[in-house]
Amino acid sequence: MRISDMIPYERNAWDNRQGVSAIAESIREFGFRGKIKIRSRENPVIVSGHHRVLALKQLGWDELPDEHIEFCDDLTDEEIDAFRLADNETGQTGKWNRALKREEVRRLAKKVDMSKFGFDFKSKVKPYGAERLRGDHEWNLTICNRDDCSGQLELPTLKPVDVDPPDMISFNFCMSAKDYTPGVHFCIDDYQFERVWKQPAKYLDLLRKFNCVVCPDFSIYIDMPYPMKLWNLYRSLALGHWWQQEGLNVVPNVTWSDESSFEYCFDGIPQGGTIFISTVGVTRDKGSRSLTLLGMKEVKKRIKPKRVLLLGSDLGFDFGRTKIHQYKPRQFKDQ
Repeated sequence: MRISDMIPYERNAWDNRQGVSAIAESIREFGFRGKIKIRSRENPVIVSGHHRVLALKQLGWDELPDEHIEFCDDLTDEEIDAFRLADNETGQTGKWNRALKREEVRRLAKKVDMSKFGFDFKSKVKPYGAERLRGDHEWNLTICNRDDCSGQLELPTLKPVDVDPPDMISFNFCMSAKDYTPGVHFCIDDYQFERVWKQPAKYLDLLRKFNCVVCPDFSIYIDMPYPMKLWNLYRSLALGHWWQQEGLNVVPNVTWSDESSFEYCFDGIPQGGTIFISTVGVTRDKGSRSLTLLGMKEVKKRIKPKRVLLLGSDLGFDFGRTKIHQYKPRQFKDQ
């Protein structure tokens, strides 16, 4: 069932909006468990699960499998309203054994970050510098900092790599992959790989299995403000730099928006190695096609790559002596 079709009950008396982010983290970590209760297929008003629906929207989900939907069309309207209240009220009647709760959370702490779900027994008084260290973790300064950057804009730098994978798959199919000879690219919606930035260590061993990994394709759309584009470029290079430090074969993802982005989008990219370019989605739009060809010209002049891993059409561009390995964009059913 499409999540956008689920209608919130306008008189819902239970408000737990402050807990939606924790619910989203739980779903991200453990998957969706349980059911969303809906009035009926013809009248898809939410009976129970309002905040889980908000969490799914926050995670970018479009649909929820029917196995997680329960229709309540065997109840009258009055019974539905009564059940909605009772469901929330009965969930509050219990209480924690606080000592046991604390022990369980501490036991799990080395494997699971329970603070993401609202469990935090840390002292209110933190030692000097503790908040700064927490910030370093959130900003990933522990994997890349100013010492790893160079140039006027202080962007992370990458080393040249010489790889030529037989195929490329998108990151969202890495978990189910049985063949590790392809390279991994991130030419998918940003929300599908934002988790790699938030928890980089979690996916390191998975990515290490593959032939190579392309720097994440965080979007730098033309209509984005300059600081946002620069931040996304930084994140891509920072993860790539760290992956190289960890021994992965990392291919720079060379991407740009309009001509003004040429001033910074090639920073940190080494000359003479293998790079990755995607032209997916630009062939049908004349303006996008022109900007892509213009960017390819700059790539050829400034980076002088030895090999280009090209996802999509070459748009008729002549890369000269540069080796081109062209990959056809794969449909979901093909991956």
